[in-house]
Amino acid sequence: MERPWLRHYPPGVPAEIDPSLYASVVDLFNESLTKYRDRRAYICMGKALTYGEIDDKSRALAAWLQSKKLPRGTRVAIMLPNVLQNPIVMIAALRAGMTVVNVNPLYTPRELESQLKDCGAEVIVVLENFAHTVAEVVARTALKHVIVASLGDLLGLKGLIVNLVVRRIKKLVPSYVIPNAVAFNRALSEGQDLTLTAPVIGPDDIAFLQYTGGTTGVSKGATLTHRNVVANTLQADAWLKPALMREPHVEQLFLVVALPLYHIFALTACAMIGVRNGGVSLLIPNPRDIPNLISELSKYPVNYFPAVNTLFNALLNHADFGKLKWNNLRSSIGGGMAVQQAVAERWLKATGTPIIEAYGLSETSPGLTANRFDIKEWTGTIGLPFPSTDISIRDEAGSEVPYGERGEICARGPQVMAGYWNKPEETAQVMTADGFFRTGDIGVMNEEGLVKIVDRKKDMISVSGFKVFPNEVEDIAMLQGGVLECAAVGVPDVHSGEAVKLFVVKKTPELTEQELRQFLHGKLAGYKMPKYIEFRTDLPKTNVGKILRRALRDGS
Repeated sequence: MERPWLRHYPPGVPAEIDPSLYASVVDLFNESLTKYRDRRAYICMGKALTYGEIDDKSRALAAWLQSKKLPRGTRVAIMLPNVLQNPIVMIAALRAGMTVVNVNPLYTPRELESQLKDCGAEVIVVLENFAHTVAEVVARTALKHVIVASLGDLLGLKGLIVNLVVRRIKKLVPSYVIPNAVAFNRALSEGQDLTLTAPVIGPDDIAFLQYTGGTTGVSKGATLTHRNVVANTLQADAWLKPALMREPHVEQLFLVVALPLYHIFALTACAMIGVRNGGVSLLIPNPRDIPNLISELSKYPVNYFPAVNTLFNALLNHADFGKLKWNNLRSSIGGGMAVQQAVAERWLKATGTPIIEAYGLSETSPGLTANRFDIKEWTGTIGLPFPSTDISIRDEAGSEVPYGERGEICARGPQVMAGYWNKPEETAQVMTADGFFRTGDIGVMNEEGLVKIVDRKKDMISVSGFKVFPNEVEDIAMLQGGVLECAAVGVPDVHSGEAVKLFVVKKTPELTEQELRQFLHGKLAGYKMPKYIEFRTDLPKTNVGKILRRALRDGS
């Protein structure tokens, strides 16, 4: 197919990458862990670990996992915020020949149970602050081993104080009982006396199950192979390299990892890019704590800052933001949700560096397109397709539309998933006969190959980059008993891009907003909770009785 975008690539960016450069993600990790052994790899709460220490600790944990006689490909769930244990567990699981399943630590028991049952995870590593959630569901899952980490595990003497404050003073660790749970540091200690048997891992082996709403149905696991993740890492790296190579040359990339590592955006943009380049990653456990984030940013020479629009906006609107110095900043990446023009313009004025908007999905590892790093202003587009990536704008019949016309954004490349975990029918719905993934987003492409998103085919809601499925919110609300019918839609929100609004027709006239909110609380993660609830006497419907969410979004 024609690739007009190649004529507009930045100097030094290749048309193709070679996914066979590494047989697996583990090979890529092993190279960097050896090559950069003496460099700092991660910093969290003032504590730094070198690549050598990450190598040793992940090797020990991998050996511990193998000692449990778990079969190759065992799913290992990681339910951790951005703490030092997170990259260690991820690398360890992959080194042991297992598959990583990222889990949002803020999931409710219902949400956690659903995901664990679907993926069949036999191991979970969880921060003790969220262990009570695991305790509620562990008996109804396939879990055989639970590893409980503490915030202070790897912080030395400081860690003892941190744990005391978290547990006793701030009381951030609810009580829980998980029989036979193992402390993270104990697993590490036991693993140091064991030998890791390095498995032969190939490009078609499964590296990650990344749960997403996709373009249809309820949450499901995007099956990402080692080839998928290696390919997207090399694609993103090739796109980024010109920005890092310009003078003065960046000796060691310094990344801000405020994006949660369980999110697909952070997988490539932070975890993989950081290791690939031998960078040092500043882990931010709670990016919503803006004063603390600003305090951390003030201490380090940040080069590379991937984030969502809402975080850039929150920083810009904090009184202390103006005190930060951005002399070393080379690149700010915006993804997970649309970058708003007002935010992009303010960020450029404040830092001297534009926000480079990129686009991708869990099903594509995730990167598909990005703006050039040498842009001087907000473009309103999601940029050009990555190397080795084809983007096709197609109509309902599957035919490619002319430049400038609307159609569904379809993508083909080595980063496109192998399919949805144990859901062949769902996979068939989103893959075309010629190997393109149907994203569900409606866009246009101009003659230069620049792509702009103009609408969403489905009714997914994006709250700060996190997907919310209207059906899920509606189904839970209907369980209240006083709701006759309801519909959840996304409405514009200055802080989160979109917020959930729930339209409700009462079955019980006495039902109040407070009563409904109390019922929903604890059954939905915070970002899924309706920010607005509006009671109506009826809801707009099609001739066959289907509720018209679009009409509600448009104010009908």
